[in-house]
Amino acid sequence: MSWESFKLNEDLARGIYRFGFEQPTPIQEKAIPSIIEGRDVIGQGQSGTGKTGSFTIGALQRIDVSSKTTQALILAPTFELVKQISTVVSAIGSAMDGLVVKTLVGGTSVSDDSADLRNNCPHVVVGTAGRVYDMIRRRSLLTDKIRIFVLDEADEMLSKGFKDQMYDIFKFLSDNVQVALFSATMPDEMLVLSEKFMRDPVRIVMKAEELTLECIQQYYVAMNDDQSKYDALKDLFAFLQLSQCIIYVSTVKRVEDLYKTMMADGFPVCCIHSSMDKSERDKSLQSFRKGAYRVMISSGVTARGIDVQQVSTVINFDMTRSYETYLHAIGRSGRFGRKGLAINFVTKHDIDFMRRLEKHYNISIDELPANFDKLI
Repeated sequence: MSWESFKLNEDLARGIYRFGFEQPTPIQEKAIPSIIEGRDVIGQGQSGTGKTGSFTIGALQRIDVSSKTTQALILAPTFELVKQISTVVSAIGSAMDGLVVKTLVGGTSVSDDSADLRNNCPHVVVGTAGRVYDMIRRRSLLTDKIRIFVLDEADEMLSKGFKDQMYDIFKFLSDNVQVALFSATMPDEMLVLSEKFMRDPVRIVMKAEELTLECIQQYYVAMNDDQSKYDALKDLFAFLQLSQCIIYVSTVKRVEDLYKTMMADGFPVCCIHSSMDKSERDKSLQSFRKGAYRVMISSGVTARGIDVQQVSTVINFDMTRSYETYLHAIGRSGRFGRKGLAINFVTKHDIDFMRRLEKHYNISIDELPANFDKLI
């Protein structure tokens, strides 16, 4: 299927090609026509499968740029994901003359946001639930003309305690607003939400083992104990010619400790974790995206939705105990069909979970071969 088959308006189509989307992904082939038709949609799939493109293109096709009203509202759970989505919406809509996109997140000036919304009404608002609800409550963000309401990584928003705010926002939207819900997992709370607020939604579900795991080579390195992990990491970096790599560890303290150790040993690394303030996290992420650093150490805030397309390798320095977290973490590599590599450092305490992981996703995680330098 090609973009032409969607019969998109010419300006939007131009923006899609300019952005670098050559052809639709499987989830886009199914989701975009349904969104354009005005149907409610539930899209389940791992990051990297094209969810952001699906709701962005679908929503932009439904917008009338000549009307200076807010017509699309997109919610996401984190500042980083909101910023990423806003960048994608602006880029894909770059040829749509007059399109205004506004980002609403906490930690910024409430009065400035209110003034921006009143003085330059955006066609698309992308934000976190707290700040969006605050702007609606203050009547700075008017909701009467919103045609489509998108919830991205809705499972993450529910798990982080944003349920009440999400439900409150729904109360301000018209009864016939189109709802598009995108997520990686489908917990019971999400099914309750969909039954309460959605009308006969089109369900697009990609099985976990059919996502992007097939594009990612997965290996493990057996460790005698936790102390031997750093030696193994240095060995890997001595032999692997990595373009860009993310290293996942289990806690904020371990991020900071590993960052200091690697910097002291002369490795070009940056880090990102949940205890950093937004400006620090944003600066670190942008530096990594631009290639100023080829290694980023993370406690997990980058596991969902942060799109760094150049990443070829993910190293799980600490093995997670969550199927979904593992899926998101290694999904940072092998994006959009590219070949990726995931290396898991495992101690005797991790072996049982790794075997359950293999069974759950119907995958094979083999021991890293002696000629691992040929993998990249």
